[in-house]
Amino acid sequence: MSTIPAWLDRPNVLTISDLTAQIRDQLEEEFKDVWVVGELSSFRAPSSGHLYFTLKDEECQMKAVMFRSYAGLLRFRPEDGLEVIVRGRVSVYPARGDLQLYVSVMEPRGVGAQQLALEQLKAALAAEGLFAAERKRPLPFFPRCIGIVTALTGAAIHDMLTILYQRCPYTHVIVRSTKVQGVGAGIEIAAGIRDLNEHGEAEVVIVGRGGGSREDLNAFNEEVVARAIAASAVPVVAAVGHEIDLSIADLVADRRAPTPTAAAEMVMPRWEDLRSHVEDRYQALFSAISRQLQQHQDEVEHLQKRLRDPRQTIATKREQVRTMLARLTTAFARRQEQARSQWQELTTALNSLSPLAVLGRGYSLTRTVPEGKVVADATSLTPGDSVRLTFAKGEARATITEVSG
Repeated sequence: MSTIPAWLDRPNVLTISDLTAQIRDQLEEEFKDVWVVGELSSFRAPSSGHLYFTLKDEECQMKAVMFRSYAGLLRFRPEDGLEVIVRGRVSVYPARGDLQLYVSVMEPRGVGAQQLALEQLKAALAAEGLFAAERKRPLPFFPRCIGIVTALTGAAIHDMLTILYQRCPYTHVIVRSTKVQGVGAGIEIAAGIRDLNEHGEAEVVIVGRGGGSREDLNAFNEEVVARAIAASAVPVVAAVGHEIDLSIADLVADRRAPTPTAAAEMVMPRWEDLRSHVEDRYQALFSAISRQLQQHQDEVEHLQKRLRDPRQTIATKREQVRTMLARLTTAFARRQEQARSQWQELTTALNSLSPLAVLGRGYSLTRTVPEGKVVADATSLTPGDSVRLTFAKGEARATITEVSG
């Protein structure tokens, strides 16, 4: 009797890998081409170029992947919250046994991919400030050279040249021929703008084309054109021939013209306008100069009234000097006479006090020898002392023989 458990004695026991492979084969056979609508969630775009995301509705969700070869064909940028319709196949990711949707086509629901891509690009460029009014530059009033980026075929270039040469026969125009629609047109337009900037002679650039369908104007909605306009060293006029919708080129350009003809009129004033402008400037300059001359003349007249004849001033000052000199001479003479009188009085008084005057009356002055001390008291002398006697006239030397007190 067998001892093997009944639950092991069964045929076709599968491994996990076998079971996963069978489920995958069944799913891929049954759901090899399905269209699914759902909301994007957990969207990731790593450097590999593959896109990983989750599609969900109100009740369920499913992981999905879009490989690089398909992702490169998208005309818009997927993001969380966007409702999309996708085409793909359902399979199992063997490593984790996860049910997964492999997407080959993705379209935004309710709006075309091209329109969504356009709106996304507008939002990105606006966030960078490329549409800001403060970065718009004024057009030169009278450009010596005008650059045009457009196709050589068609009415647009003919209309622009006609208007430019009618307004000013001496206009210098450089035309950079490009495609304006179809594959690669945006790249050519951007290259044309850069070429005119590198040439360096054009002072303003017109970029555009004549009218057409919305699809025909797609080149002027490309990012490469927008960035070439923004990077231009000279002002750019967008002349895309459509009135209703604004292209991205219109939004980035320094000025927007509804038609190529209007662009030509915008960048080049009429000859009559130039004459009127020059006349206005002449009148303004003449008026300004006249006002300046009148102002300076008034200032000169005012200064003339304040300015006196220097000869009169000199004569007045000379008379003042004469008067002061006469006063000084009189005062000096008076002061000299006063000094002479005082000197005489002092001399008389000094003479009256001088011992020499006393000597003149018969008196003498006795001084010791050799000290020269005046002898006022006889008792200060002793017999034998030598003395000098000074008279009104002359001196004599004597020796003391007797002293009495």
